[in-house]
Amino acid sequence: MVHNILRKYGIRGGDHDQHFLVDERILDRIVEAADIQPHETILEIGAGIGNLTERLMKRAKKVVAIERDPALVDVLRDRFGDDGRLEIIPGDVLEVEFPAFDKVVSNLPYSISSEITFKLFRHDFRLGILMYQYEFAQRMVAHANSEDYSRLSVNAHYFADASIIMKIPRGAFSPPPEVLSAVVRLEPRPAPFEVADREYFLHFVTAVFGQRRKKIRNSIIRNKQLLGIDIRDFVDEIPQEMLDRRPENLEPEELARLANILYAHKQNT
Repeated sequence: MVHNILRKYGIRGGDHDQHFLVDERILDRIVEAADIQPHETILEIGAGIGNLTERLMKRAKKVVAIERDPALVDVLRDRFGDDGRLEIIPGDVLEVEFPAFDKVVSNLPYSISSEITFKLFRHDFRLGILMYQYEFAQRMVAHANSEDYSRLSVNAHYFADASIIMKIPRGAFSPPPEVLSAVVRLEPRPAPFEVADREYFLHFVTAVFGQRRKKIRNSIIRNKQLLGIDIRDFVDEIPQEMLDRRPENLEPEELARLANILYAHKQNT
């Protein structure tokens, strides 16, 4: 069925992150993982030719599909007509406003996965079932003291519980991408640790992981303009054993503690 859709519209893909998921078993498993209820509104980012969209529409009260490619927007409109269960938003996902939604279920464009994910974190939703490049997914769920632990790991841990629920082979797509993929379950929840200022904490994490192989002390000093503080003025007030470690060896809670100390001094200067 899904291969027929590609042939009908003469869609080839391969450009602009256009690798269409065509394995019907995997499409069904993704929808099952979302546990969609009849009253829910589902956000789909990068709807493509509508393979996932069709399945979401059968379960949800409404599907909001964002698609940038005008040719694919035409496919969606031709395929689903004026079905009231579907709202199509043409445009760049990073520029359009998200309407209210309960869950997000999407095969994300891999080249902007990070930007989309952080935009999603600014919205109130109950569940995300999202496909990423496998290496990106590994970084998202990584823990401290592991090779994949990164800024993404810390920020994801701050906003949500994340877990990889299935690994997707290249052959599930048309055309097959060069990378493996994975589906991640995201469950937003209150932060498990306190930060004095959320934006400052996120800037701090970005700054120190920009030089992840350096000790935290050196990373903070090198980023004093970005962080608005010079720790050499109050270095004795910071736990030295934390300053002597690398960011990849600090738990998210420890990074938050450091950010809070810096923010408090910044506010007092």
